[in-house]
Amino acid sequence: MQVIINSFKEDAHFGTIVTGLSRGLNEQLISGLAGSSRQVMMAALYQQVGRAICVVTHNMFQAQKVYEDLTELIDSEQVLLFPGNELIGSELAIASPEMLAQRIHVLNRLAKGFTGILVLPFAGMRRHVVPPNVWKDAQLTLHVGEELNINDFLNRLVGLGYERVEMVERKGEVSVRGGIIDLFPLDSEWPVRIELFDVDIDSIRTFDMATQRSHDKVDQFTIGPAKELIVPTERMQESAVRLERKLGETLAKLKDGAAKEKLLQNIGRDIELMQQGQWINRLPIYISAIYPEQQSVLDYLPSDAIMLIDEPARVVETATQLQKEEAEWQAARIAEGEFMGNLTFSSTYEELVLHHRRQLLYLSLFLRQTPKTQPQNIVNINCRSMQNFHGQMNVLKSELARWVKGHNQILFVAADVDRAKRLERVLHDYEMEADLLTGDVEKLPPGRPTIIIGNVQTGFELPMNRLVVVTEGEVFTAKQRKARKVQQTMSNAERIKNYLELKPGDYVVHVNHGIGKYLGIETKEILGIHKDYLHIRYAGGDSLFVPIEQIDHVQKYVASEESEPKVYSLGGNEWKRVKTKVQSSVKDIAEDLIKLYAAREAAVGYKFNPDTLEQREFEAMFPYQETPDQLRAITEVKADMEKSQPMDRLVCGDVGYGKTE
Repeated sequence: MQVIINSFKEDAHFGTIVTGLSRGLNEQLISGLAGSSRQVMMAALYQQVGRAICVVTHNMFQAQKVYEDLTELIDSEQVLLFPGNELIGSELAIASPEMLAQRIHVLNRLAKGFTGILVLPFAGMRRHVVPPNVWKDAQLTLHVGEELNINDFLNRLVGLGYERVEMVERKGEVSVRGGIIDLFPLDSEWPVRIELFDVDIDSIRTFDMATQRSHDKVDQFTIGPAKELIVPTERMQESAVRLERKLGETLAKLKDGAAKEKLLQNIGRDIELMQQGQWINRLPIYISAIYPEQQSVLDYLPSDAIMLIDEPARVVETATQLQKEEAEWQAARIAEGEFMGNLTFSSTYEELVLHHRRQLLYLSLFLRQTPKTQPQNIVNINCRSMQNFHGQMNVLKSELARWVKGHNQILFVAADVDRAKRLERVLHDYEMEADLLTGDVEKLPPGRPTIIIGNVQTGFELPMNRLVVVTEGEVFTAKQRKARKVQQTMSNAERIKNYLELKPGDYVVHVNHGIGKYLGIETKEILGIHKDYLHIRYAGGDSLFVPIEQIDHVQKYVASEESEPKVYSLGGNEWKRVKTKVQSSVKDIAEDLIKLYAAREAAVGYKFNPDTLEQREFEAMFPYQETPDQLRAITEVKADMEKSQPMDRLVCGDVGYGKTE
């Protein structure tokens, strides 16, 4: 994708933008760019000026699109997305563990001196966050060979939001077993195991929770917080004093006795807990009392960072709407005695953008007066959005002839090598020749359309640069996106689903003890640790308590008849005899299956021919990006159909898994 960026750098208008930044212009307006051409400009600007850039969008959806394009255009390690929620209540609670983990990951990267491109919706930028110096102090770096006090270390981790458990199973947990400390940071792919020799750190390594096998040994490891709001005990107590003063100011202005009583009861209780240094769930709404600095994620960026506002009119509109919704939320909470008018948890557009001393670039599709802007340089770039051809190859052929006649550099962009080759075949079948380049391309061969590997949201045409970019999705039909790996952060998702399916009174089967009746969840204290257990009742009144993390050993009993199953005795041999008998039956069935499959292998079936041109064209018009499992199923089914043996295959999956496709 570097070839597209290099071509954009040659544009004269782009040169004036760079010159304006070097001359110290405070505000510049760039109009005309549409779709992915904006992200190309951002990538070119980042490479040209070598300074950090903050891209602000009006909502999270747009921020995600900008982020995806930028990660395709430049090194993905140089692009960060700081998510935000447009709903005030949700934004305060940050209910999504995935969003919390991503925000913490971004703050960790910024605290370490990140100088790439930060993409964030306005909702994420407006919120107050922990000051950078506090966040940096919360980073714990361990080195092999250094001395470690376990108690102090654990207390520090608990203060950073880690939960102490018997065995680490999900992110944000820590456990201690003798001289071994396991913990799972929120921004780490694998949990970490710290082994001590007496009081010294003997080794630090990552490991797999399922197999407990080690991955990589490291000489040092930095542990970040497991929650977004960090409040040291001393600051918590200082905050209680400030909050108490604000409460006094509010009570002095109130005349309604009932309202005073509710406010004093709710806020007063929180102040008492904060004076004791205890964490409370409502703490985020007191952030302005905890950190009067009222800083945002912008304060984590270098002082020379460039701020780029994507469609400033829409950002201002969003800011006004969010400010209105926040005022309504505060009024409702004040009426309930749960909030005070002299508290805040976000900043306004003016405070963040206009009064933050950074060079501003405004990106607007149309050249128009934008409120609250005073650009000192206005650049209008002629750019045309690419049309969707929807598989109409004759239309594409005529457009291609026009582009070639105009001596344009023509780029077709495909998501991977296989799709690029398929695109090349289809173009060739319609007498449109294009060179396929699979390696890193920085300069295009002259005079020929070219297919490169990459992925952008939309294509575009820059007449002044004589550059045309067409995505594979625009050639055939709807937009196609490359499948991305999604990091699984909720390790207990399936377990919770199965657990919720169980109701007291259901019959269950334990792999080692057989059928019993499930009575519900009970919490027990063992060695000072409270844990949840599944209570299963067996014959004779015997009870089995299964730790919740071993729920994979238990399955719900399913039978075709409604009669109650036989409940086995705990510790008896009857269940073992049943399993032995079943194993013997399975062996008999396996022998019969072997004979059946041997007969099938000897039989001769119909052998299909390889794919034809019409088949390849039909596949090329499929509007979505297949998943790896779908591609594997397609390849294997076709391979079976082209053999002379009868095919013995079943494609199965849940609703929406792509069986028909």
